[in-house]
Amino acid sequence: MLKRVDRIQLTTHNAQAVAERWMELLGAISHSTDEVPQLNASRVTIHVGDSLVEFLQPTGPGFAQTHLEAGRGGPFSIGVSCENLDNLREHLSTQNIQGLDLAGQLFLHESHTGIPGLNVVVSAHEERNQVGLLRNLYEATHLTADANQSATDIARVFALDREAFVPIDSDTYGYEGFLTLFDASALHRIESIHPYDTSKTMGRYCEKFGPSMYMCYGETDDLPGLRERLKKLAPDDWTGSDDNSDGLFINPRALGGVMVGVSRTTYAWTWSGYPERVVPAGP
Repeated sequence: MLKRVDRIQLTTHNAQAVAERWMELLGAISHSTDEVPQLNASRVTIHVGDSLVEFLQPTGPGFAQTHLEAGRGGPFSIGVSCENLDNLREHLSTQNIQGLDLAGQLFLHESHTGIPGLNVVVSAHEERNQVGLLRNLYEATHLTADANQSATDIARVFALDREAFVPIDSDTYGYEGFLTLFDASALHRIESIHPYDTSKTMGRYCEKFGPSMYMCYGETDDLPGLRERLKKLAPDDWTGSDDNSDGLFINPRALGGVMVGVSRTTYAWTWSGYPERVVPAGP
C-alpha cells in the first residue's frame, strides 16, 4: 500500500536557518513555507534529491512542541507516499486508526497507531526531479524496545508484506531488527531496530529518549562530490574518508539534529537482502 519514502519531518527552534544549512551542504532548493495548524507549527519545506524535507517550528502546544521540548528535536516523523490516500484511510479505519488531516496529508502519531516512537506522515505519491547532491531519501530509522513486534505492527497498519521484510543486525553499532521494505524491488523502508548495546551511541540515545525516530539514509550518484563539499563547508561535521568509496555520515549538529547516512547508488542492497543488485563502483 505504501509506495516510497518521500520525505522526513524534523522539529527545530529555527526552521529557516536549519533549512538553509541543508541547502548549503546538500545543494537542496527551497520548496515552500506554510502553517500546519493541526500540529501548531510553521513549516519550511525543501527539495533534495527527489525527496522533500519538512522543518517544523512549533507555534503552540501540540505534537511538534512536545517533541522539541523533550530535548530531542531533529527527526520527528518519516514521510511516505501512497497511490491512493482514500484507500489507505479506509484500511486504517478497519483498525480504528484515524490520524490528523494536514490539508491533503495524513499524519499518524505514535498514539494513533500504537507503535511507540513511530510517527508517519503520508502524502499522495508524486514524481519529482532530482535536485542537489542526493539522489533520494530511502530510509528513516525507528528505535524500538521490541523490533519483532514493531515490524509486525508496521505490516498490519500499512498492509505491507511481512515476508518481504529483511532482518538486519550489527555488532558494530549494537542493534537488531528489520528493514520493512515496502516493495522487494526497491530500497524504500522503515528501519525498525532495537539498539541492545547501551554502551554505544544508538543504545544510549534510546535509553535516554525511549522509542523514537533516530536518523535517515539517502543515496548519491556523486559521493566524491558530496565528500569534497563537506570537507569545505562542514569539515568537523561528517564521518568518512577518501578511502571509502561506498558511503559517509553527516553528523546531527550539521543538519538540525538528524544524522544522515549517504551511500553510493545501489550500495545499500549490500545489507538489504539483495547484494547481487549492487553495481560496482567506477574507477
